[in-house]
Amino acid sequence: MTPSDRTTDVVAALEAVTDETRAAFGCLSDDQLNWKPSAAGWSIAQCLDHLMTINCLYFPLFESLSTGTVRPTFWERHSPFSGLFGRLLIRTVSPEYQKKVKTSAKAQPSASRIDRAVERFAQHQTELTERLRAIPKSVDPAGTVITSPLLRIVTYSLDDCLTIVAVHEKRHVEQAKRVTGADGFPRAR
Repeated sequence: MTPSDRTTDVVAALEAVTDETRAAFGCLSDDQLNWKPSAAGWSIAQCLDHLMTINCLYFPLFESLSTGTVRPTFWERHSPFSGLFGRLLIRTVSPEYQKKVKTSAKAQPSASRIDRAVERFAQHQTELTERLRAIPKSVDPAGTVITSPLLRIVTYSLDDCLTIVAVHEKRHVEQAKRVTGADGFPRAR
């Protein structure tokens, strides 16, 4: 698969998540989107806000890749753990992984009310996919190692990063769908 094909596949997956999000939550009110199943649980809006927050942490990297200003660090060039970290993260943030995973403080969703969450998420997805499309075809996703924006010691390939973004979005959209089925979820009037 060429780097261009890889980006095209990930963009298609992200656009499918956007469509699924609009279909599942687009007709819900802001009150429904902000309803929490428990004090510790996340609302639908918080699930979407978390995705926007964490994806934005990658934007400087995507910009650097687009402009050709990325210079691999010593650790990115020599870390023996990049493949391991990538595989571990993909498994941990995928929808199939049933255990709860605590998120980093940098990626916490807003604790405040989040209005227009679905609209904001769709706009964010457009920006995300535009940034991915801007990465030159000459950038090899499998051969480009990046540093996690959440933990500086963690490195993985750009290819793994793209997979992480896509499966992580699916995981939290599934989580948000479970909110609508929770006891006490406010139904439309």
